[in-house]
Amino acid sequence: MKVYLAGPEVFLPDAIDVGRHKADLCARYGLSGSYPLDNVIDPTAADASLQIFRANQAMMNEADAIIANLTPFRGPSADAGTVYELGYMAAGGKLCLGYSNDPTLYADRVARFTAVKPRGDRLTDAEGLTVENFRFPDNLMIIHALDLYGCPLIVPLTAPSDIWHDLTWFEACVKLAATRLAS
Repeated sequence: MKVYLAGPEVFLPDAIDVGRHKADLCARYGLSGSYPLDNVIDPTAADASLQIFRANQAMMNEADAIIANLTPFRGPSADAGTVYELGYMAAGGKLCLGYSNDPTLYADRVARFTAVKPRGDRLTDAEGLTVENFRFPDNLMIIHALDLYGCPLIVPLTAPSDIWHDLTWFEACVKLAATRLAS
C-alpha cells in the first residue's frame, strides 16, 4: 500500500532526512511512503517546476492514500501546495488523512496576522473581509475533505516544541492508514 506524504517539510533545510524518517515510519506499519523529494528533478532545467508537478502527480496517482501535514505554513493556514494535493487525492476517491502540529483555531491564527474584530455575527479582518469562524483548526474545505474521505484532522492538545520535526501525529495517521488500507 502506497501513501503519498504531503507537506511543507520539503522546504526544510533537512528535508531529505525528514522524508526518510517519515518513509521509515510508514515501513514500520507495512506501508510504502512516497515523498515528493524522492523524485529526481534537475532544479536548473527550464521546466523544473512542471517536472516537479508531473512527478508529484504521478506519485499521487500511484498512491492509495495521502497523509498531509497541514501545520500552518507561512501564514495562518496550511501550505497551498499541500492543500492542492489533498484536494487532488480526495477528488480521486483516495483515503485522505491529515494532521497539524498547531491546535490553534483558524480564526485565532488569522488574528495573529491582522486585526480581527466582530462585525454583527461574524469576524472581519483589517480590510473588512469576513474571517471564516467555524471553530475549526483550518478552512472548512480542508476539514471536510478529511472528514468525508478519511478521518478528521488530527491535532495535539498543545503544540509540540518543534512543530516541523515532531512526528507524533504523523505516526498516528500512519497507524490509521495501515488499519484502513488493510481492511
